[in-house]
Amino acid sequence: MNTKDIKVIAMDLDGTLTQHKQPLNEANRRTLESLAKKYKLLMVGAGQVMRIFNQLEKFPVDIIGNYGLQYGEYNSMTGEMDIIRDLVFECDRESVAQRVDTMRKKYGFEAYAGDSVEYHPSGCVTFPILGTKAVQEDKLAFDPDRSKRRKIYDDVVSTFKDYIVFVGGSSSFDMAPAPYNKYYALDLYCREKGLSHSNVVFIGDDYGMGGNDESVYKSDFKFITIDNYLDFPEAVRELLD
Repeated sequence: MNTKDIKVIAMDLDGTLTQHKQPLNEANRRTLESLAKKYKLLMVGAGQVMRIFNQLEKFPVDIIGNYGLQYGEYNSMTGEMDIIRDLVFECDRESVAQRVDTMRKKYGFEAYAGDSVEYHPSGCVTFPILGTKAVQEDKLAFDPDRSKRRKIYDDVVSTFKDYIVFVGGSSSFDMAPAPYNKYYALDLYCREKGLSHSNVVFIGDDYGMGGNDESVYKSDFKFITIDNYLDFPEAVRELLD
């Protein structure tokens, strides 16, 4: 990879830098500190800015959250995060619930625990196939290779045309109001900061069909794939040479 034009290292968090919802290990923290001496660091996440910031134990980095609905900048004076953008979209819950019910009946997902749909304050939506109260063991066993959800992914996308649909977690579909996805968020960041796509490299693990990094992977942004967060230091070695 030609690194001479790169100014920003943009990254996913869970699966790329950490285990799901776990803090940074020491090796990856040291690697981020080394990268920060040479590049601007940017987290691009599906979750909220403050959740990501706290999971990183307040590591000094700017954060795009909720696929671009949120954006926060690290304040070096306070050591805290300043929220620059926090958009909220109104969700037509009746319409969403009806469409989820249609999917459940069509594919035999009518048995579930808790609620059939999870509505987030941002306007994002989760379709938890096993329900919001499903036990973790059942969720992990449901679709470990995502094959069940990928078989019906195109149908879910077609049904929810007003959302960007992702194969999320172990047993869900996550949805963000269109056009918000990581590509849209990263492109907006570039436009706001006067950067070209060639100035950015993205590092992510969820780049397969329906993954929330897929939109960046299929774009003109440079992309470093990673399949195990423990490999992060080796994956970015070329950027530090």
